[in-house]
Amino acid sequence: MKKTAFLLVLIMILSVCSVPAFAESDALTVYTSMPLNVADTIIAGFTEQTGIKVETVVASGGELLTRISAEAGNPLGDVMMSGTISNVTTMKDLFEDYTTANEDAVLDNMKNTEGPLTRFDVIGSVLIVNNKLIGDTEITGYEDLLKPELKGKIAMADPNKASSAWEHVVNMLYAMGNGDPEQGWDYVEKFCAQLDGKLLGGSSAVYKGVVDGEYTVGLTSEGSAANQVSAGADVSIVYMKEGIVFRGDGVYIIKGCKNLENAQKFLDYCTSYDTQVMMNNQLNCRSVRADVPASETLPAASSLNIIDAPEEEASQHKAEWMERFTDMYIDMQ
Repeated sequence: MKKTAFLLVLIMILSVCSVPAFAESDALTVYTSMPLNVADTIIAGFTEQTGIKVETVVASGGELLTRISAEAGNPLGDVMMSGTISNVTTMKDLFEDYTTANEDAVLDNMKNTEGPLTRFDVIGSVLIVNNKLIGDTEITGYEDLLKPELKGKIAMADPNKASSAWEHVVNMLYAMGNGDPEQGWDYVEKFCAQLDGKLLGGSSAVYKGVVDGEYTVGLTSEGSAANQVSAGADVSIVYMKEGIVFRGDGVYIIKGCKNLENAQKFLDYCTSYDTQVMMNNQLNCRSVRADVPASETLPAASSLNIIDAPEEEASQHKAEWMERFTDMYIDMQ
């Protein structure tokens, strides 16, 4: 009898020990700087397909990178969704290497050759204009932003906080310097004077400020501006005649995250064919996949003056250019 009881206890102990220490998670925490309606649509589709519950933390790209850096060693997030590659490259050590199941379908110039930098949409820098406030003033590009009547009426986010603003600084330098960023600083200095001491805290404040009539024109990204037009706002998009830089926008797995498998599933979902088609057609996000048809709402890339601004060069000079822009902005106040 005692022997039988002992065997039962032993079997129970072995059964308990055979249970994994951590049950499979059905959760994911996503840090994002994307417009909330865009992020919510992508995340809702992911949850519907996988059953994984997603908690979303929204902040500017710069704020999220600062947070991820501060949490290194004990991350509270699993994925950072959005943040241009040239803005994140210098901090790529904060993220896990991962190649999605869809990498073969990605455009050659958008492939993840670095390890932790997965592109999931293509963004371009544009201007957003309030149609009621602009009056007879013509805006076709950066040069027109120097018109006296626009001083103090231009919305731009702090490039230290927002990827979209950083990309505009890069775009300005290459476009106004005719491919030589050093030659573009004369324009940037004049532009900083036009801001009249106003830099906004995040990307969303720019397009919201223009839509709400606080500013006449703003410097934003193509998708953000196009979504305002789609929503019925009385605004227009201007593709700068001097040239537009297109960048890969990324989705990244935070190093040491608690839900690694779910994070990998999320990256696979974001780069899948069906998701990319949905983003392209419904959310005004240009696809990174070669097999997705061109957007029906955005102008064909071939119709735009797209200029080259090497990602690696911009990343290498990020700290220097950011400091130089900030100094110019402060001097103009």
